[in-house]
Amino acid sequence: MLNVLNEIKNISQNKNIRHQLLAGKFGIEKENVRVDTEGNLSLLPHPDCFGDKNVHPYITTDFSESQIEMITPPLDSVHEAFGMLETIHAVVTENIGDEMLWLQSMPPNLPAEEDIPIAVYGEKGGEKERYRNFLADTYGSNRLLISGVHFNFSFADSLLQQLMVPLGSAQDFESFREEIYLKTVRNFIRYRWLLVWLTGRSPVTADDLKVKSLRTDEPISINCKKSLSLRTCPQGYRNKEVLCPDYSSVGAWKESVQGFIAAGKLSCENELYAPIRVKFAADDVKISHLEVRIIDLDPFERIGVNEIDLHFVHLFLLFCLFTDESTEFTQQQQELVNKNQDTISCHGLGETVLLTDLDGSPISSSYWALKILGEMEQVLLPFESTQHHYYQQAMARARKLVENPEQHPARSLLKCSEEQGYIEFNLDRAKQAKKISLEKGYRFYGFEDMELSTQLLLKEAILQGIDFEILDRQENFVRLTKEGEDQYVMQATRTALDNYSSVLMMENKLVTKKILQQHGLRVPSGEHYVKSTDAFADYRLFEGKAIVVKPKSTNFGLGITIIKHNEDVSMFKKAVEIAFGYDDSILIENFEPGREFRFFVLNDEVVGILLRVPANVTGDGVHTIAALVGQKNGDPLRGKGYRTPLEKIELGEAEEMFLASQQIDFDYIPSRGEVVFLRENSNISTGGDSIDFTDDVHPSYKEIAVKAARALNVKITGLDMMIPDITVAASADNYAIIEMNFNPAIHIHCYPYRGKNRLLNQKVMAALWG
Repeated sequence: MLNVLNEIKNISQNKNIRHQLLAGKFGIEKENVRVDTEGNLSLLPHPDCFGDKNVHPYITTDFSESQIEMITPPLDSVHEAFGMLETIHAVVTENIGDEMLWLQSMPPNLPAEEDIPIAVYGEKGGEKERYRNFLADTYGSNRLLISGVHFNFSFADSLLQQLMVPLGSAQDFESFREEIYLKTVRNFIRYRWLLVWLTGRSPVTADDLKVKSLRTDEPISINCKKSLSLRTCPQGYRNKEVLCPDYSSVGAWKESVQGFIAAGKLSCENELYAPIRVKFAADDVKISHLEVRIIDLDPFERIGVNEIDLHFVHLFLLFCLFTDESTEFTQQQQELVNKNQDTISCHGLGETVLLTDLDGSPISSSYWALKILGEMEQVLLPFESTQHHYYQQAMARARKLVENPEQHPARSLLKCSEEQGYIEFNLDRAKQAKKISLEKGYRFYGFEDMELSTQLLLKEAILQGIDFEILDRQENFVRLTKEGEDQYVMQATRTALDNYSSVLMMENKLVTKKILQQHGLRVPSGEHYVKSTDAFADYRLFEGKAIVVKPKSTNFGLGITIIKHNEDVSMFKKAVEIAFGYDDSILIENFEPGREFRFFVLNDEVVGILLRVPANVTGDGVHTIAALVGQKNGDPLRGKGYRTPLEKIELGEAEEMFLASQQIDFDYIPSRGEVVFLRENSNISTGGDSIDFTDDVHPSYKEIAVKAARALNVKITGLDMMIPDITVAASADNYAIIEMNFNPAIHIHCYPYRGKNRLLNQKVMAALWG
């Protein structure tokens, strides 16, 4: 089989194979300890807001209550997995109060070892607790707080099937698949020193850190001259003995591990701290994926992980698959390559590092590294992928570090720790990272192409430990699963809570008006038209009046024109034409006085109210309206397509018409402090500003909003109401409901331009499982 597998290197040039080369499933696990504002290990329990750590799919604990473990599900690309990890990290950061996540693999200030809180799992997790107490007795709690990154990867079966066909292998697919994974593992172990060198980021630790010696159990310092990764060095996160399992087959591997257990060298399979783990499916026979375990946390990165490094790890695993096995993988060779890892982790920052080649000859680490990178480039590049640029960056970064070792990040970490102090430097990094995470807390990283309301709902799913699957990314259609129950949600608020007829009623503005009128609720008076010629003919009915022209079925303010002084028939006709461009019938209504407020009604309760201020700019006496719009659109909270809290202001036909009604245009220069509105309608989707008024509106208007929702028998709606004075109780003629929306955005209530986050993502989720 060895010779057959070696042919894979040539087969990789096959066009069909190259097309699928990067296919697979990717997941990341990351550990961070929580620290207080002084850089001391948190002694507080795992936060209750994260729920039951026994079952939470994304956020749990590792060894200690203070050591949070973040887990992504398997995803289709490194980029998506990294984005998911960024979001889990952000969710954790937002929910740990004043505490921070320590971004260095080596621990912060620690209390007495016996005071480190070992993770508690309750009645359901008794075995987990017993195992962690055993580990504390065996390895010492200080060592077990050393944290890192695990990269999970599985080959796409479609790729392996493509590899199997040209080989003409007589094996069944499962046997071939097993050989592929084990070849990858064997080569990974052979060449892993390069990954340790490239991703090592733990060159130093706190001066007073002591760990239990793996040989004598006496407390010792972890200190290697020229070290770049104390975490992976001989006194780092290791087993008490150097163990060399048999990787010739799954059966041989299991037998050798069971032998370690029988000999008292391990308590179970999970205690084998191998640089790469073979992970099995539920049947404990079929390999499910590989787990790379030698990546340090990177304090220079906001979440402690560098995405480009992870792309390199993927390339490295492919290299391990495609490169030849020129020698048998004996125990002697395992011992040899283990020493290479020890050498590189302890002395990798030295000017000249000598390793031992696979044939037993001495070899310069830099020479060997360049040789491996050259083979990786030959075998793997170029290939077809939408993520190609990430892999190109990964290879370029690796080559740059090998050719310029003085630029290695571990050297910078060492220098910063020497200048600022180990605790001070890493605490400063943790503070800066938390600040950035909180500023960008609305994002679901890696899924920014989805609507922001959907992103926020999925972030809430992560917090609550609710599984989700994106069924249609373009349509923002997701499945949420909690305790075996599914909920299907589109665009965050289209749910099973509302029936189809109610949705259709809200979509049809004419029907909505008639139903509300029937229930004694006030709506604007007006006329309905199915032909533009009929609307043109009725111009005299509306001449001189403030009116609104809008499509019968619309959302996001599309096709709506407000004319405050209807004295220009050409402007009136243009508004009619715009409205008919969005629907086959339109409404022309009297414009209602007052300010427009958005009421978000959920399960017969108003849970958020916004004043929506139309798109506007404030003059400085220097810049034109067009220039001021450009400046305002520069706000990172503004974007396009409902993927940011606010939308950019457009300079289109509708804005031009409204400015013309004020006898100005885009080139007009407003005086200092002069506010110019570019739209009459106040939709956030057309560049308006959102201001929270939930606690300021008279409760009688909330009662009207709930009554309207009940009239249409809806559980979720965004109701727009014109109110002249929100402090005066509602009467028969001092308000008007102008619209009810069947899929209202939640993000505008979670991240208003000004005001309080009303946590609508949390409330919608609660309603789904209410």
